[in-house]
Amino acid sequence: MNLVVNGQQRRFEAAPDGRMTVATLLAALELGGRRVAVEVNRRIVKRETYGDAPLSDGDSVEIVHFVGGG
Repeated sequence: MNLVVNGQQRRFEAAPDGRMTVATLLAALELGGRRVAVEVNRRIVKRETYGDAPLSDGDSVEIVHFVGGG
């Protein structure tokens, strides 16, 4: 599956069931345990729906992760 992630064209393998969700994308990017905000095709995806939010070939995904510090 081809996706545009943070402005860069990337290719990902779909899950064994043929689906790809925001959750599987975050796992592929090793961001599954981090606090992130995700936007797909300019629409914000709620964290509680990451596992049910499907991705399609050609989707544009923006991922912002938060960095703490002081």
